[in-house]
Amino acid sequence: MSEHAHFKIDPKLATLLGEDYRSTELALKELVDNAYDADSEYVRIQLPEPFSGNPIVIEDNGTGMTEKEIREEYLRVANSRFSRKGERTKAKKRVVLGRKGIGKFAGLLIAEVMQIASIARGVKTTLTISKSALMRADFDLSNINLPIETEKVDDLPAGTTITLAGLNDNLPFPNPVRLKQLLISEFGKIEDFSVFVNDTPVDVDDISGKTFAETAILPKSGEVEIKYTISDKKKSFKQSGLVIRVKDKIIGNPELFGLETSDLIPDKLMKRIMGEVRADKLEDDVTGDWGAIIESSEMYQEICAYMRPKLEESFKHVYDTEVRLAKAKLKKRVTKGLNKLPPYRRGLAENTLKKVMLRFFGEPEDKIATVISVVFSAFENDDYHYAMKRIEKGKNSSQETQVKSFVDFGETDAAIMAQQAKSRLQFIDRFEYLVQSTNATEQQVNSILKENNWLLGAEFHLASTNDTLKRVVEDYLSRKYSERSGRKIPGIFLIQDYKKKFTLIEVKKPGQTIRKADESKVVGHRDDLMLLFPNRKINILLIGDKIQKNIKLELGDNSKFVTYKELIDNAKGRVRWLNENIYN
Repeated sequence: MSEHAHFKIDPKLATLLGEDYRSTELALKELVDNAYDADSEYVRIQLPEPFSGNPIVIEDNGTGMTEKEIREEYLRVANSRFSRKGERTKAKKRVVLGRKGIGKFAGLLIAEVMQIASIARGVKTTLTISKSALMRADFDLSNINLPIETEKVDDLPAGTTITLAGLNDNLPFPNPVRLKQLLISEFGKIEDFSVFVNDTPVDVDDISGKTFAETAILPKSGEVEIKYTISDKKKSFKQSGLVIRVKDKIIGNPELFGLETSDLIPDKLMKRIMGEVRADKLEDDVTGDWGAIIESSEMYQEICAYMRPKLEESFKHVYDTEVRLAKAKLKKRVTKGLNKLPPYRRGLAENTLKKVMLRFFGEPEDKIATVISVVFSAFENDDYHYAMKRIEKGKNSSQETQVKSFVDFGETDAAIMAQQAKSRLQFIDRFEYLVQSTNATEQQVNSILKENNWLLGAEFHLASTNDTLKRVVEDYLSRKYSERSGRKIPGIFLIQDYKKKFTLIEVKKPGQTIRKADESKVVGHRDDLMLLFPNRKINILLIGDKIQKNIKLELGDNSKFVTYKELIDNAKGRVRWLNENIYN
């Protein structure tokens, strides 16, 4: 049967038809939304070759529409399904996507003719809409005759097929890759809805970004297939996370296996992941309605424990890459700020900067730049800065005011030193634990003492090892202990105090007793190095766990053995005395 149908007019028609879509892919997505709202299990989109003259076809297996529905509801422009039938679909209880009632005509953006063929209750109804006819009507649509036909098709299942013919060559042709990426963000992990573009299913592979995939064999869960992608686009997914798939069925909602409580990964970044974990062995641990996994499941707990660090590592990989890119954009500002800081504060400033960028991840570049400026300002202006500022400000003031600013400086200095003493005591406690564990190597302890020479004694408080001394020792060791020799490189370094006196320090491995042979070796090192400094005396400090009984010390004046315990006890005593008698 063939006759005509007409649009049902709505006062908002002119405004809504005047809306535009940012891309042809977005226009096609509106038609997929309609298929989803029709409780379809799948929608298939066929895109022809550009300029071939063939149409775009969108097919679904939803509830379809009767002739009456097409006439009374579909053609009622700007009357959304949401307003007519509620916020959820009838059969699958999906949240309705179509809101404004105009998306169903989105195909007319890219095509001259839009044909809707819908099957319901054994009857196929075909409606044809011409874009040219709409344009000629100038919004007076009630008098337009729209061809509509019906025929009995008892053997065909329900569903709707939309054919877009006469594609507009002046508009960009829909890109299959971009279309898939757009659809995956909305429909990628919906359990009972599949989308195909050119007969290829839309899945995690279509997300633009970094993809991680592996097959793991876990003790309890057996073979587990893992695949997920972290998008390189700023836009987050509506259903971010990883779903668990058991026997081809998605169980529960997407999740991050506990990583969502982490303070190390930005929330905005966690919303840019999509993927799945396939674990068929979980079948017996799924609830009766297949809606969730039993939380007490040992296999589920095993998968969670495996996935958390895996996801964190992946996020950090992507995050560090993006932070480097962000820092590259702000490189000039960051470099300028770091150069204004003393060297010993730059490392801490860089670490703090990384934490700040983590906190403000995804924010506009100008906002991040402002925060970076605040961070550097905080590192530049410490308590001494403000104490000196008061002295400078008071230099032209009364004598009483000037004296007060100097007193304030002393109080500030004492407070800072007291805090330093407290921190040093905590440092010594941790260093003592490290030494007592006997796991640290000679080289590791060597590097600690080299940068914290105040631990060695009061006489070394104003001593240090500069680049020249480091280079001298490194060159000496490289010559004496070549790879061919096979001999173990000793942990030695050379420092110079404010009187320009040298001391050669050798560190033995924690747990190792100092023996006579050790004394002979360190004396040999001292004698070799003295050839490079013929007019200087070099003292020796040899540090070990214990000293062999009855060993005869022949190191000479101002040279000595010392145990780790003696070193640590003396350091604690000095810091406590300073704190109790001076800083307080």
